[in-house]
Amino acid sequence: MKAALIESVGKVSLTTVPDPTPGPRDVVVEVAACGLCGTDLHILQGEFAPTLPIVPGHEFAGEVVGIGKDVTEVAIGDRVAVDPSLYCYECRFCRNGHANMCERWGAIGVSVPGGAAEYAVAPVANCVKLPEHVSTQDAALIEPLSCAVRGYDVMNSVLGARVLIYGSGTMGLMMLELAKRTGASGVDIVDINPERLATARTLGVSAAAGSADELDRPQGWEIVIDATGNAAAIQDGLGRVAKAGTFLQFGVADYATTATIEPYKIYNQEITITGSMAVLHSYERAADLFASGILDPQIFISDRLPLDQYPQALDQFAKGVGRKIVVTP
Repeated sequence: MKAALIESVGKVSLTTVPDPTPGPRDVVVEVAACGLCGTDLHILQGEFAPTLPIVPGHEFAGEVVGIGKDVTEVAIGDRVAVDPSLYCYECRFCRNGHANMCERWGAIGVSVPGGAAEYAVAPVANCVKLPEHVSTQDAALIEPLSCAVRGYDVMNSVLGARVLIYGSGTMGLMMLELAKRTGASGVDIVDINPERLATARTLGVSAAAGSADELDRPQGWEIVIDATGNAAAIQDGLGRVAKAGTFLQFGVADYATTATIEPYKIYNQEITITGSMAVLHSYERAADLFASGILDPQIFISDRLPLDQYPQALDQFAKGVGRKIVVTP
């Protein structure tokens, strides 16, 4: 089959690899669409994936075309979205309910071959059936939405909170849509990309600006979310948290990124700083939210490119052009 392959640090190509074979509790999915994500860039930079080469792609959906001998939950022809998370369920963190911290953590498209290919194999337990009205090609959005849902799980969100989001790319916009539906009294977004700010305004953001200095809120925001992973944005956001507020590190920063905190301020103003890592007990809820229409795929997906153009798509994503980019085998 045809697949994208991150061969080594900085090198990605299109190639042919053997068709996947399902294990007893696996299914083979004919991929309808696979989204690109910042994690793919980190893999290309030599982070995350334990070994290269790897077929990337952890945001995907498609049709079941093969099943293992012990699979009864889905049938050939079912359309599914796939949770890429792979946990051992044996280590201390898995047993304590924090499987996303698994000591043997892996993910489809990160540690094993993923969905940037014509076919991908996945445990049946990771597959969520799609209702008839949900487009299979749009359902690649469910995985990033599940990460956003997890982000809200870890925050001390309260009704009437004012929210400030750094970054109006796909993840920042998803956080905006969730904030609007979880009782925020207002949601502001900061981004240096005018086109992305325009999309935020289309989605009904309270205010959109190139800098938080342009927003008149000297007392700060009860919730501040970094959805960029950018050091300057993180540092600025830490200083915008209101007393008793929460800062969520949601964007994936480079390993070497650092920021300075003020311990006395954190103590004296009871500020919470927390992080959110990938997916945890949130994929099915994200699928339900997606089916309810919480996201408009026509707004969130800016580019649908053939798999043959995966290297170009990854380069476009790295340049910050567009919103969610998906490839379609």
